Amino acid sequence: MTLHPRPLAPALAAAEEAGWATVRVDLGGVRGKAELMRRWEEALELPHWFGRNWDALADALGDLSWLPEAPGRLIAVTSWRGWAAARPGEWETLREVLEEAVERAREPGGGVRLDVVVDDGSVGPPEGAPAARS
Repeated sequence: MTLHPRPLAPALAAAEEAGWATVRVDLGGVRGKAELMRRWEEALELPHWFGRNWDALADALGDLSWLPEAPGRLIAVTSWRGWAAARPGEWETLREVLEEAVERAREPGGGVRLDVVVDDGSVGPPEGAPAARS
């Protein structure tokens, strides 16, 4: 699996229709790893043990039990292009962490289904659509 940019609105609509919990992680204005980790911590409402490093993020994405109970979870990554262009190595590491989390969730016994959408920057949800949890 690879994370290819795609429109956010259809993915959010499908997730909400299926009763999935949705979370947006806005990377707009992120300049470094510390800020990146803070954004993930806030968006996912990570527990106090979150270590603000790649391994801790991978561990957190493999659990997510503190999020509302749902048949699946969709994480929408938005406003990522500036940070990805400025920090391509860290962007690649983040992609790998996200891809591994999605793959683990899809394995037998992997727990609640997880999907990640990397927003392609197209217009947001249609007017009147329920807002994603942020």
